[in-house]
Amino acid sequence: MKHLSHIVQAAVLCATLLAAPGALASQGALCPATLNHTFPRLQDEKPQSLCQYSGKVVLIVNTASYCGFTGQYKGLEELYSRYKDKGLVVLGFPSNDFSQETGSNQQIAEFCENTFGVKFPMFAKSSVKGADASPLFRQLAQMSGTAPRWNFHKYLLGRDGQLVDQYSSLTAPDSRGLLRAIEQQLAVPAPR
Repeated sequence: MKHLSHIVQAAVLCATLLAAPGALASQGALCPATLNHTFPRLQDEKPQSLCQYSGKVVLIVNTASYCGFTGQYKGLEELYSRYKDKGLVVLGFPSNDFSQETGSNQQIAEFCENTFGVKFPMFAKSSVKGADASPLFRQLAQMSGTAPRWNFHKYLLGRDGQLVDQYSSLTAPDSRGLLRAIEQQLAVPAPR
């Protein structure tokens, strides 16, 4: 009887994992709910699971090519380059919700690379606010109590996938408060 109980428990665990695609990260750790989403990559629209960033400190930013804050791409790339080997990843999500991202995914990719040398992961254009917001941005707005009010709104997740804080477009990538929060999160050991 005890043996049957273990078989049932194992079956329930397997069914649970199969019911949640991408629930396991590449490192074998469970994927936090905030990262359990799949988006097409900007450059080629191949589906990418955000679970691959489990265990990292994640800065999620909604972006646009024709905005007064577009220059933040440079600072975001510098931030990514400076801290990526310590466990930071910046994720960019272009959006036309504020009527400042009118190009195709290919045009956006070329603009980001050619103008700002963007190497951090970017995803296909999607909605970040309102009824059409992607599930990720709906989740972030619910967790923080704040949906993006403009382009280059930022959400910082700790290594455990939990929301640390959110930052308005006015917060530059090199702002003292954001850098301090990132460094504090990078000092936390990755979950096993």
